Amino acid sequence: MPLSRPDWDSYFMALAALVAKRSTCLRRAVGAVIVNHHRILATGYNGAPSGIRHCDKTGCMRRNLQVPSGERHELCRGVHAEQNAIIQAALYGVRVGGASIYCTNEPCSICAKMIINAGIKQVYYWAEYPDQMARDMFDEAGVKTYRVGGES
Repeated sequence: MPLSRPDWDSYFMALAALVAKRSTCLRRAVGAVIVNHHRILATGYNGAPSGIRHCDKTGCMRRNLQVPSGERHELCRGVHAEQNAIIQAALYGVRVGGASIYCTNEPCSICAKMIINAGIKQVYYWAEYPDQMARDMFDEAGVKTYRVGGES
C-alpha cells in the first residue's frame, strides 16, 4: 500500500496552522514557519511580547476601538507571527536570507517590510489579507508570493 505523504507546501502550511494554535490574539490566530531547503529554521505566532500580559488577559484594544482589519496595526499589543519568526531566528543566530516563509495569513505591510529586509525570497500563505501595499512592496522587491489552498 503506497504512503500518502503531503507535498512540501501542504506540509509546511499545516505546520504553520499548528503553530497558530499557540496564538493569544482574540481576533485572528496566525502562524508562520521559516524554511530553507525543506528544513524549519524558525516559527512564530501572534501574541504579546515575552513577559507582557496577553490580550486574553487585557482585552483587545482593536476590538474595543472597532478598528477594521488591515488598518492601524500600531494599535495592538501583539507581535505578528511573521515578526516573531524573524525575531526568533535573530535571537538564536539563524540566518534566514534566501529562505521561504509559510504563513496562515497573507502578510501585512509591516511584516512585508521585515520579510524583505530579512532577505526572505518566497512567501506562501493560506488566507488572503486586505493589504495592497504589502503586495506592491513584495512585487517591487522581487519577493515571490504564492497562495496555497485556503479561501478568499
